[in-house]
Amino acid sequence: MFKRILVPTDFSPPSDAALEYARSVAARYGASLHLLHVAEDPYRAFYSADVFVPEIEGLREEVLSDTEKRLKNQLRPSDVAELHATAESIIGTPAGSIVEYAGGHNVDLIVMGTHGRGGMSHLLMGSVAERVVRTAPCPVLTVRDAKKPVATAAAA
Repeated sequence: MFKRILVPTDFSPPSDAALEYARSVAARYGASLHLLHVAEDPYRAFYSADVFVPEIEGLREEVLSDTEKRLKNQLRPSDVAELHATAESIIGTPAGSIVEYAGGHNVDLIVMGTHGRGGMSHLLMGSVAERVVRTAPCPVLTVRDAKKPVATAAAA
């Protein structure tokens, strides 16, 4: 059913939980596992018609190199050997880049963490997971951090 599973990560506990789910789904279906981190452009905050910030040589490459090391540290030897796992870091906008990557790499399932923000926090920060769910070319499984308690209507 699933041949290529994408796990976008921001290195948070919900992303770690999503990776665990994805490992089990990939093992069950004999799918390959693809770990992806989308780094924001380090100069994005400075882009403006009124401001000029000279680019620091190699900064983007350093960001990508650092995040690729972190990604590879998350992969177990068995992930590489049995699940043909890969790890890649790119620069872009998270939701759009995840959807574009999935479409361009024939991904059958995206498994990603969600922080479960609500209220004002959700309004101000938005939800990458929500945008991916709305626009992805394949099914998306969202996973919350298993250690974080979930507020219920009865508890509220």
